Amino acid sequence: MTTSIPTRSNADRADQTRTRILDAATREFSANGLAGARTERIAEAAGVNKALLYYYYRSKDALYAAALEAVATRIAVASMGVLGRECSAGERLLRSALNHFDRIYSQPVFQTLMQQEMVRLRKGEANALSPLVDKLFRPMGERMMAAAEEGIRLGELIPVEASQLMYATLGPNVFYFLSAPLMRLISEMEVFHPSALEFRRKATVEFLGQSIFMDREHGARLAAMVLADTPMPEQIDLASNRFRNG
Repeated sequence: MTTSIPTRSNADRADQTRTRILDAATREFSANGLAGARTERIAEAAGVNKALLYYYYRSKDALYAAALEAVATRIAVASMGVLGRECSAGERLLRSALNHFDRIYSQPVFQTLMQQEMVRLRKGEANALSPLVDKLFRPMGERMMAAAEEGIRLGELIPVEASQLMYATLGPNVFYFLSAPLMRLISEMEVFHPSALEFRRKATVEFLGQSIFMDREHGARLAAMVLADTPMPEQIDLASNRFRNG
């Protein structure tokens, strides 16, 4: 009996081509920014010609927006998964803090794109983040705010203005990574060494366990549990999902 080998449909091939283009574009935009990125390099890395690249994406700006949306969507899905866990509100915030720390560390491509967009936002320039607010970022913010309000209402979390708990959850991570170059000069410590990162992520969650919970012992137990069942990830290239050393 002869077994026929299934062939890929045109739609499958088109999807794979789009994926290759987006992966290549994400790496190029992350490394060189929107202005410095070159479509020639993107096409070459994706294994397509420029005409085909522009067939799928009408301009470099459109390709940039599509690349940012693709990686942001993956991040949003993971974050919403953490915030949608069936556990107490306080535990969801602890897990969100850890997820946020690990995302900054392990997915530098996304973080670089986000930093570039934040600069454009601050300058009042056209940006690719604004169109994603309603689709991705506002739902994440609303879910986190709901967790903070729930924890306060049920007496698990300290009675403060709810958005302050959001800032307390994410703020230390942002400051650590933004201030890392200066702290390296001040302390002569290699802040991105795996041991330093592991120490800081542990300290961050343990601090939250002691600071935002009404019952500190309860918070400490939750912090220890969250850390125990969430191993530190390796650094990955988010665009291609390939692990890399660093």
